[in-house]
Amino acid sequence: MSLDSELVRPDGTRECPIADAAELIGDRWSLLVIREIGLGVRRFTGIQRNTGAPREMLTARLRKLEDSGVITRQRYSEHPPRYDYLLTEAGQALVPVLRSLRRWGEKYAPSRPR
Repeated sequence: MSLDSELVRPDGTRECPIADAAELIGDRWSLLVIREIGLGVRRFTGIQRNTGAPREMLTARLRKLEDSGVITRQRYSEHPPRYDYLLTEAGQALVPVLRSLRRWGEKYAPSRPR
């Protein structure tokens, strides 16, 4: 298998865009948040309901994804302030990756009772 590059840093460790991507989006909650927004669920309550993420965890993941440029927020209510969450260009580019991951999961990681 070829992963296209073998860049090595001055300290001898391998540069790895896979590791860099995993750092940004590789945890369960981030992937599920991206899935939900990609499916058109844009509000916090809907994302929380569909992912099962604890409120504090979801808040942290939404901030991290926004800070990394994967999602953006648009205010839809002034009082109280409330936001819709949307995928950026970088987030949209993850949709085919999630489709592939879903197909892989359907084939190799069948559902287990939770």
